[in-house]
Amino acid sequence: MRTEVAPTGTPQELAAATESAVKILRDGQPVALPTETVYGLAASALNNAAVLRVFETKERPHFDPLIVHLPTREWMERICDLPSESRELTERLLNRFWPGPLTMILPRKAIVPDLVTSGLQTVAVRMSSHPVFRRIIERFDQPLAAPSANRFGRISPTAAAHVVEELGERIHLVVDGGPTPHGVESTIIEIRESSIEILRNGPVTADQLREFGNVLVSTHSADKPNAPGQLKSHYAPGTPMTLLAPGESPAISEAKPWGLLAFDNSRAPGPYAHVEVLSERGDLAEAAATLFAKLRALDRLGLERIVAESAPDRGLGTAILDRLRKAAGNG
Repeated sequence: MRTEVAPTGTPQELAAATESAVKILRDGQPVALPTETVYGLAASALNNAAVLRVFETKERPHFDPLIVHLPTREWMERICDLPSESRELTERLLNRFWPGPLTMILPRKAIVPDLVTSGLQTVAVRMSSHPVFRRIIERFDQPLAAPSANRFGRISPTAAAHVVEELGERIHLVVDGGPTPHGVESTIIEIRESSIEILRNGPVTADQLREFGNVLVSTHSADKPNAPGQLKSHYAPGTPMTLLAPGESPAISEAKPWGLLAFDNSRAPGPYAHVEVLSERGDLAEAAATLFAKLRALDRLGLERIVAESAPDRGLGTAILDRLRKAAGNG
């Protein structure tokens, strides 16, 4: 199978890419689409055979549930059974963060296939704000299941070329919307007794959520997760990776075929074979946006080991640190 990469830089290209993507989706096949977080491998969430193709293409285990992307807010009531006691808080959160990188875990309705939720009675839902994704899903006019467009457990793709590297010759089409703005996956939350529990850290931070009530942060990594992104090892390079403790020096005493993933330029790196810096000035948003691309660049070099500096455990840095821990198998 030849994988086509469809540009979207002009109105004509965007229109052509949209029509191609929608046709493939209606045929029950997956398509790689840009979101504001990472590229997703999208297929009709209500078509069991199409969802199965997503699992097969990614080599993803069936116990790991998928996020369902909605074309409009009206679809929420069609696939979710909103609890009356949390409806007001849910609506406030949606009004503030949708469309955007916030996923909510809610009770599901029977319309959602068991395969999507891995048999759970809840479903993860969100609305992407990426203009290309929005145009295609609105034209398709049905929910899309869209996990990251990479082989299971591997580094998430933040550019169309990354998708081709991961899934080339496995899918028909990659819609190229340029580099993804946020660079890390969406924040996942669940409302529990009027508290907001963060199941996966992402671009919507705990501080932002505290404006709406008490926030709990889950530290549980399940072998059988109740939300995407909870497995201990995830987002991982093929090269063995070590994550340094906060404040630990990245210096090594002798030259080795090791690479360094530095957070900023604040420390002397030592004689590493190659160094990638997430943000020269230590900007958290820039570091998040470049994280997977820099990690992927190091992974291509055939190094013996990748050493990664820790990120500040605050704001968006918490999401970066979560990805680094899982990439190193410390999640």
